[in-house]
Amino acid sequence: MRETVPDDEPITTPTGPFEALPYSRRCREIWQRGEHLLIGVSPGNSYFSHRRITELIGWGLEFFERVDIVYADLHVATQYETFGYTPEHAQRRAAKEVKATARRIERGVEGAGRRSGVGVHALSEFTAADAYRRLHRRAVDGLRTDPAYRAAAEGMARGFLAARLDEGLAPNEPQLAAGLRYITAELPFFLDTPALLGVASSVSCYHLQLPLTPVLFGRDEGIRAEAGQAYAVIRPAGGPAVPTDVLAVPADVLAVPAAVVAEPVVAAPVAAAPVGVGPVRAA
Repeated sequence: MRETVPDDEPITTPTGPFEALPYSRRCREIWQRGEHLLIGVSPGNSYFSHRRITELIGWGLEFFERVDIVYADLHVATQYETFGYTPEHAQRRAAKEVKATARRIERGVEGAGRRSGVGVHALSEFTAADAYRRLHRRAVDGLRTDPAYRAAAEGMARGFLAARLDEGLAPNEPQLAAGLRYITAELPFFLDTPALLGVASSVSCYHLQLPLTPVLFGRDEGIRAEAGQAYAVIRPAGGPAVPTDVLAVPADVLAVPAAVVAEPVVAAPVAAAPVGVGPVRAA
């Protein structure tokens, strides 16, 4: 039987490599059910080494009956194009990044002993599913109808893009649009993973708090997660406190580019590809 942890205490094991901080009391209650953990991995994110993936799987299975990894393979090439790559070079670079990510996850799964209850999926595997299409449409439409959600999504995109731009530069409109497409493609797994993977409840996790977290999991109106969906920060045990400034949303929010609002519900994955959060590196 799983031990109940006080609401303000990290969840961990005596010798475990990680600790979890569910965002809210409801998120903690869903964690305590122990039904499903979703790990999203983005191309180019060096945090998710194969060793860390092995450790996350092993640690996650101490709490959950099932662990799934979803890695992003949508809108990767588009991001490279907005940073000046030719379409052909962008496709090659994106395919290389996605393949490297898939290999790294494969090594991580092998390191965990290929245990039962562990699944690996490319994000593009879900785009034909009715549940994904419905949730993705909600994520895209919310950019037009929900100001708080739009501001948080843009703040999240700006934050990731800023790390890939020269100091003092802001992302231009095409770069911001590409970042929003990337984020909204992943958001179905923050809104309703149970509908996508057929589980009763699920905890989506990342190693940082995200600007969208309080919007999706901390309010009763607008775009928000379904009742069986939770979010938790899972960070290395004994790590620094989750920074609060990551929750800040820039005041100078731009209008959502029309290209983002009008994009089709389903986009093609990068060529030759088989979630994570955050756009890929441009360098």
